Amino acid sequence: MATLTVWKFPTAKGAEEAEQTLGVLQKQELIRVHDAAVVSWAEGAKKPKTRQLHNLAGAGALGGAFWGMLFGLIFFVPLLGAAIGAAAGAVAGSLGDVGIDDGFIKSVRSKVTPGTSALFVMTSDAVMDKVQDAFKGLQAELIHTNLSTDQEAKLREVFSE
Repeated sequence: MATLTVWKFPTAKGAEEAEQTLGVLQKQELIRVHDAAVVSWAEGAKKPKTRQLHNLAGAGALGGAFWGMLFGLIFFVPLLGAAIGAAAGAVAGSLGDVGIDDGFIKSVRSKVTPGTSALFVMTSDAVMDKVQDAFKGLQAELIHTNLSTDQEAKLREVFSE
């Protein structure tokens, strides 16, 4: 079973620091990273910067289309207005079919704000106590949604490039 996790950090640079921690955990085989992306939102900026982490992604990476769609729904739809919001609602519905629901999107949107950052990771085989211990010193807040094997396969199919 794969898990999409979002680790929120209290600074705009925190997720970049956590990226290194995640790499170490993967090398120690304490977690398997299928794909990952970082969101950094500088204080005073109108929108966050996003970046897919190709260096951590596995062979079955979800790709930029997935991250673009997810980040668009979380961070940019509220800024675009009702017409685009309605179209995005249909996409959000299809994401719900693969385990990413409205509650997840709203939760991330409310917590990842200017002056913060987040590390989004699709993982499996995590040794949770070791992973949580590794992130403790980084002042991370964990938000996550679990995806079943079927949901993960469907997600990969929907967003394959």
